[in-house]
Amino acid sequence: MAAKLAGYSVLKFFPAEAMGGVATLKGFAGPFGDIRFCPTGGIDAAKAPSYRALPNVLCVGGSWMVPGDAIKTGDWARITDLTRAALA
Repeated sequence: MAAKLAGYSVLKFFPAEAMGGVATLKGFAGPFGDIRFCPTGGIDAAKAPSYRALPNVLCVGGSWMVPGDAIKTGDWARITDLTRAALA
């Protein structure tokens, strides 16, 4: 409510899964119809499409696209592939 009153129209929704995930964002659509969200937290490649399908979701964030071992080894091709798959 404070963010809406302050004029924000895009908000991060974290931790998305712990806070009810897709069902909560569907519930937010009524009272916060003019706000779009970027859910993160507990989302993986299998759950992302359900979030992206919501009209009040602008984007979805998740560490599954950038696993720590791939960063450590500089496996940028793997990160690129995971990110492309998330966008597909």
